[in-house]
Amino acid sequence: MASSSVSVAGWTLLYAILALITTQQHYYSNAALLPETLKLIETANADGPYLGLVIPNTYELNPLLRSPNFTSTDLIIDFSGRRFRFGTIATKKVILVMTGLGMVNAGITTQLLLSLFSVEGVVHYGTAGNANPTFNLADVVIPQYWSHTALWTWQRYGHGPEDELPLNSMRDIGCLNLASYTVNVTAGSSYDNLLNNIWYQSEEVFPIDGTPEQREFIFWVPVDPFYYEISKNLEDLKLEGCLNSTSCLSNTPKVARVQRGTSASIYLDNAAYRDFIYDKFNITLVDMESASVALICLQQRVPFIAIRALSDLAGGGSADSNEADTFNALASHNSATVVVEFIKQLAAASCASKMCPSDDVY
Repeated sequence: MASSSVSVAGWTLLYAILALITTQQHYYSNAALLPETLKLIETANADGPYLGLVIPNTYELNPLLRSPNFTSTDLIIDFSGRRFRFGTIATKKVILVMTGLGMVNAGITTQLLLSLFSVEGVVHYGTAGNANPTFNLADVVIPQYWSHTALWTWQRYGHGPEDELPLNSMRDIGCLNLASYTVNVTAGSSYDNLLNNIWYQSEEVFPIDGTPEQREFIFWVPVDPFYYEISKNLEDLKLEGCLNSTSCLSNTPKVARVQRGTSASIYLDNAAYRDFIYDKFNITLVDMESASVALICLQQRVPFIAIRALSDLAGGGSADSNEADTFNALASHNSATVVVEFIKQLAAASCASKMCPSDDVY
């Protein structure tokens, strides 16, 4: 059940609990919810629900803040190291929040967003590394499924696929055999590697509408099917392909829906592993946050989609310069452009069955 459907009584109970926590922790924790912050949250939620926009870093956040399509309400709520900015895009009320780098930061921020505010859905956007040779720098891709591919069982040396695997290792998905990447081996000679095999594990999830402490397992987390269907309308969107007036990419950037993306708190800059996950899983893009946001939204039953622009070829190999710093600004601009258009399309779809305020964008 999405946060927007929580009853007034439910919100009142939440505020009462948070107020009690504040009373008990006020003198002991800087993260306590102060009365003035609680009042701001109540005021914000009275004007909800909102579409939550979850963004990893400032260089990805700033293009949206500068966009003429974003109108700030000047309401800002700071809590637990995060800043929640309120505004509108088209007819959609939005909350913008920056997560910081990695899976843990992304998960904490998303849970705070959904616990504190009335949120109807989450859009996560930013830049990513490219693992798919059919795509180019500054392309924007929208995966249908996400996985966390750094939850591993590292198998002891001497054991193989026939041996028992602990925890939630995915035997049907397979493993990374590190000996396969040994170099400088004489033809015909035998070789091995003490690091052996890495098996991928499914995630444990505890849905909000499930039985408490009753875990479920998932490896590929789907985005919201309605959001994904709407994203089909973005594939003809024109994107920026030039760094400046004299330097442009050799290929015109495009928007595409793809099957899979993956995340891990690892900056991937290795061509061998990039090619492995593409060949093994048909993964198009790699980043450090999206799967975490997807898993939180899955458990909270909140619609989710991620939109990422390719800022580097993870491990090199492009005819263009492959420094992420060179293309981050262009990729960030393109991802923000696509997010704005997605929200316009979502707003239009929402208005199809009800009366909405007129807006010049339609």
